[in-house]
Amino acid sequence: MNIEERAQRFQESFSRLRSEIGKVIVGQERVVEDVLVCFFAKGHALLEGVPGLGKTMLVRTMADACELDFSRIQFTPDLMPADIVGTDVVHEDETGTRVFEFRPGPIHSQIVLADEVNRATPKTQSALLEAMQEGQVTIGRKTYEMRDPFFVMATQNPIEMEGTYPLPEAQMDRFLLKVLVGMPNREELKDILSRTTDAEVPRACVVIDAKEAEEYRGFVRELLAADNIKEYVVRLVMETHPSSETAPDLVKRFVRFGSSPRGAQALTVAGKVYAAMEGRLQVAFEDIQRAAFPALRHRILLNFEGEAEGITSDQLVAELLNSVPEVEKPS
Repeated sequence: MNIEERAQRFQESFSRLRSEIGKVIVGQERVVEDVLVCFFAKGHALLEGVPGLGKTMLVRTMADACELDFSRIQFTPDLMPADIVGTDVVHEDETGTRVFEFRPGPIHSQIVLADEVNRATPKTQSALLEAMQEGQVTIGRKTYEMRDPFFVMATQNPIEMEGTYPLPEAQMDRFLLKVLVGMPNREELKDILSRTTDAEVPRACVVIDAKEAEEYRGFVRELLAADNIKEYVVRLVMETHPSSETAPDLVKRFVRFGSSPRGAQALTVAGKVYAAMEGRLQVAFEDIQRAAFPALRHRILLNFEGEAEGITSDQLVAELLNSVPEVEKPS
């Protein structure tokens, strides 16, 4: 099968996945799209929104549509790392000999929902780091590989901050995209009532399986990002830093630290998925611009003045897109 045929298969499967999830999740089209983009880009997603907006239902429905194992971890202040990754327990075999047996935790699944991740202590939050970055966890002297495809979607509540532990910058950076989940409008809320309070609750059908998902995740990486696209990504990321001479005034005034190189990686690989969604084999400038908000909003840290003025990272990303030209002007 040539690459054009593979691209067409991916485009059709992505569209069917989006439609199947839409049978269960009302509205939130951009949220669904960005979560799927993150999944096919081999990343992990951080969703921010108040409770009750369907974040848990979204990831469960996605697992159903992709025929993948699903687990949910409810993060609380007393949750321990072993509650996530698992632990060795003493087990007595048939001969009466006591041996250690590994009991895996909920992280050993394919799609993992880390619900209200900022409610756990940093020690427990860090239990996710190795799994997210390396695709493995280490317990004692043994290392256990995650099953592919492996995808973590974490949620956090932006309102109730009392008793929470903000995610460390290093862990925030591990999330490929940060997606904001907003309130439904009047018509969507009415539709939610119809779907969730009637006798029959809709459920997603299987669209692809684990093998197909892995094939698509590999295919996306094969798409081309030309040098001028990469140069545009580099300039976008460099100008998130206030120390850059050409950074916008808003960045110089309100930003403490800009994006890490992972921001450039996120822009590029997410741009490849957006291109594949449209059936294209090459990343365009509009794909990078489409990925800019979810890829950069959690990688730009405001200074005290920015927080006091109520500046949002999305305002800064919008300013970057307005001020950074697609083609660098000759000096």
